[in-house]
Amino acid sequence: MQAHSRRAKRMERHHKRHKRGAGLNMISLMDIFTILVFFLLVSSSSVQDLPSAKQIKLPESIADKLPKETVVIVVNNDDILVQGNKIVDVKSVINSENPEITPLKLALLDQAKRIIVKKAPDDKPVNRDVTIMGDKEIPYRLLKKIMYTCTLASYGNISLAVTRKLEQKG
Repeated sequence: MQAHSRRAKRMERHHKRHKRGAGLNMISLMDIFTILVFFLLVSSSSVQDLPSAKQIKLPESIADKLPKETVVIVVNNDDILVQGNKIVDVKSVINSENPEITPLKLALLDQAKRIIVKKAPDDKPVNRDVTIMGDKEIPYRLLKKIMYTCTLASYGNISLAVTRKLEQKG
C-alpha cells in the first residue's frame, strides 16, 4: 500500500464529491420560471387593442376613453364578422327588408353563452358589451340593422370603434 500525502487525499475526496458532474440548482430555476409565467399573465391581460383590419378605415373621434374587451363585430364592404368569423355578406343584409339580421343574432347569442353575465340587484340581466368596428363608408341603414340586432341579442351597450383624432383648437 502506498501512502498518500494530505494534499493527494484531499484532492481525491474533492473529486469523489464532484464526480457526478455539474448539477442544476432547481430552486433558482423554478423561481425564474414562476416570475416569467407571472409576467406573461400580467402583460397579456392588459391588452386593449381592437383587432386590426386593413380593409377598414375607421371614422375619427376626439374621445379619450379606451375600449374595453368586448365582443367585436367587424363590418367591411363585403362581410360582417363576429370575433373574426364570417357571419353573413353585406349585400344580402342591405337587400333584405327585415330589420333583424338573423345569422348575426345567432352568432351573438352563441358568444353570450361564453360570457359570464352579472345580474343587477333586482335580478335582471345586465346588458352585454359589443364593439362595432365598421368602415366609415358603410351605409347608415346597415349600421342601424346591426345595432338593432345587437339589442335583440341583449347586447345593449354598443360602442363604435374609431380612430383617435387630435383636437384642433380654434
